[in-house]
Amino acid sequence: MIRHLVLFKLNEGVSRDEPRVIAGGKAFEELGGQVPEVEFWECAWNFSERPIAYDFAINSAVADRDALQTYLDHPAHQAAVAQWREFATWVIADYDF
Repeated sequence: MIRHLVLFKLNEGVSRDEPRVIAGGKAFEELGGQVPEVEFWECAWNFSERPIAYDFAINSAVADRDALQTYLDHPAHQAAVAQWREFATWVIADYDF
């Protein structure tokens, strides 16, 4: 199994209540159910107010590297990522478990 973790940081001046950010969050909430290769999916807004905290997190799992690539290439994933590129940056970790 591969764990795919993503942490998003909203760009300076961008707030969670903006329509484009709300739409981006909804796109990721729905994404796990749209890609058959995803075996585990959760995402949520961070509630921590610590200065080093990121704003939104995805915790997911797929069977193997091929499944991860299929997920990454999936049109629904590409569409969701395109939304977030407009207002956030992120870091990713993929590891076997």
